[in-house]
Amino acid sequence: MIFQIRDNERKIFEVISKAAAELGFPTYVVGGYVRDRLLARPSKDLDIVCVGSGIELAKRVGNSLHPRSRVTVYKRFGTAALKHRDLEIEFVGARKESYRSDSRKPTVESGSLADDQNRRDFTINALAISLNEQDYGTIIDPFNGLEDLEAKRLITPLDPAKTFTDDPLRMMRGVRFASQLGFQLDPGTKTAMREHCDRLKIISWERIATEMHKIMLSPRPSVGLKLMDDTGLLDYVLPELAALRGVESRNGRKHKDNFLHTIQVVDQLAERSPEIWLRWAALLHDIGKAKTKRWEASAGWTFHAHDAVGANMVPRIFRRLRLPNDKLKYVQKLVSLHQRPISLTQEEISDSAIRRILFEAGEDIDDLMTLCASDITSKNPHKVKRYQENYVLLRNRMTEIEEKDQLKNWQPPITGEMIMETFNIPPSRQVGLIKDAVREAILDGEIPNELEAAREKMMAVAKELGV
Repeated sequence: MIFQIRDNERKIFEVISKAAAELGFPTYVVGGYVRDRLLARPSKDLDIVCVGSGIELAKRVGNSLHPRSRVTVYKRFGTAALKHRDLEIEFVGARKESYRSDSRKPTVESGSLADDQNRRDFTINALAISLNEQDYGTIIDPFNGLEDLEAKRLITPLDPAKTFTDDPLRMMRGVRFASQLGFQLDPGTKTAMREHCDRLKIISWERIATEMHKIMLSPRPSVGLKLMDDTGLLDYVLPELAALRGVESRNGRKHKDNFLHTIQVVDQLAERSPEIWLRWAALLHDIGKAKTKRWEASAGWTFHAHDAVGANMVPRIFRRLRLPNDKLKYVQKLVSLHQRPISLTQEEISDSAIRRILFEAGEDIDDLMTLCASDITSKNPHKVKRYQENYVLLRNRMTEIEEKDQLKNWQPPITGEMIMETFNIPPSRQVGLIKDAVREAILDGEIPNELEAAREKMMAVAKELGV
């Protein structure tokens, strides 16, 4: 395993080493940077641990780099950070920690490098490289982290029960590393996660959501999602998704495992798009199926209106995970509409139906179609091929209708304000009825998408309503 280092990193290490020697602080590079460089992965975050004051070392390094270097000091945590070109460098004094049972915020004391390595989450993150003159460049590996890197194994440095009880967020981090790196959790570590998953309740939803985002952005999010299910973490973080697991059979007819289907859809979408909120839409697209599952003697298992039910569940999930409100409507819209293109591929497609989906999806139509194409998980290759070909035909029809009817980000030409001004009436149910009638007439192809035709329709509807 070769440690790959760039020239600018080598230079900054020399500056840090010199500053540390002047202060008499034994100093080391630790954690994620060491791991990633050994795995030949890019890393722009440097964690520097010194046996002394991390703040004092950061200031000395900053002055050495540039007299006006900006060093951000976090006195409460005893840390400091500075940015040098594309590197984010954080300095901290070596420490040991002790925890109360009701908090992940530790009592911190000054300590040795060994103390600092003991408090790390996994052996692959406990690796350190000396920046000290007597053993400069030596890898310090007290927990056989190099072997675990080679074996692609995630195991805690100390007893996993203590590691996860002290800081339960480490369980989510373990899931995330497995998903990002393609590593396997050590059986004992995985068992401890299962036994202590309820400790996650002391972690803030914001921290949990941050780890969820990183899992969702990994090459195969299903790895992390499946691990969350296996360890019980999913029941706490996303019980709505956990409720989809399993298969029920009646009279020899069974439905698919909607949890496994969902995580396959997320993986297939991840191959098509890096967009995080589109991946979230894939994760939540079938969230309503547990609530809508019914057995019907004539039809078998049904999930009628699971799209609408799922869309109504999205806001509660966003509130719980503290996800941003400005992304809520986007995800909710895609969950609500994800069945529509599928149904259009299974019937004669009318221009009216295409106008409606173009109007309702608006600028998100391409994302909706990407989600729907990813929603094909049949094990029958002929069926998959047929569905994909139908989607191509549907996309072509959408392009034709969009260009012909000028429906790109379309809004009806008649607004509520125009109706109120024309008929001198206040906001009312009648205004909505007139506006809806004009819009429906255009979508149905009854009148062209033109202002004059829309005004004539507005006048005719108003007359019918007695306005």
